[in-house]
Amino acid sequence: MPVVELEPEVAIALCHSAHLRLFTTVAGLEDHVARRSSRLPGWSVGHVLAHLARNADGHVRRLEAAMAGREVARYPGGPDQRSREIVEGAGRPAQELVLDVRESALRLELAWAASLEAGWPNAEMLAGDHFPTTASPMRRLREVEVHHVDLGLGYEPADWPDAYVQWELGASVERLPGRLADRRDAHRFLAWLTGRGDLPQDLRLTPWL
Repeated sequence: MPVVELEPEVAIALCHSAHLRLFTTVAGLEDHVARRSSRLPGWSVGHVLAHLARNADGHVRRLEAAMAGREVARYPGGPDQRSREIVEGAGRPAQELVLDVRESALRLELAWAASLEAGWPNAEMLAGDHFPTTASPMRRLREVEVHHVDLGLGYEPADWPDAYVQWELGASVERLPGRLADRRDAHRFLAWLTGRGDLPQDLRLTPWL
């Protein structure tokens, strides 16, 4: 059964709440914590926060361009731009990172409100993405919920809202076959999934992107 996208208005409301939870977690962030390793290999807490801020700006870039009838990628410079901006932003003082996360998220919410009021013009302009602009709120929700956990600051998968889990579980399972590192693992995983074998403890998945 295909994954059903939530209506943009519903996803925006979920994302607004997710932003508020994130703001609460990082409100009193100190510099030594920002330099601490996150749960993502090779990334500090600062790297994760810098990524969340630039991710929001990327969505704004694409949404505003679509409103103007132009097709502009979230990261016009591609993966190199994305990586460079994260590295450049990660080492800033903690409260600069927090302010950046807050302000970029609020800019995105304003862009969603404008897009919603205008009827999501040119939603089909993908600009290198695999989703229309109407799906921007759900994709942003994924980033916020997953990376909130990655911060390692007390927010855990058990805290994820049910509406997000219901959507993400379906979406992640749908993508699972393509993430099996060894095609032979498909047989063992399917055996477990259908109740005809144990969950393979050595199952390897390619990175979740």
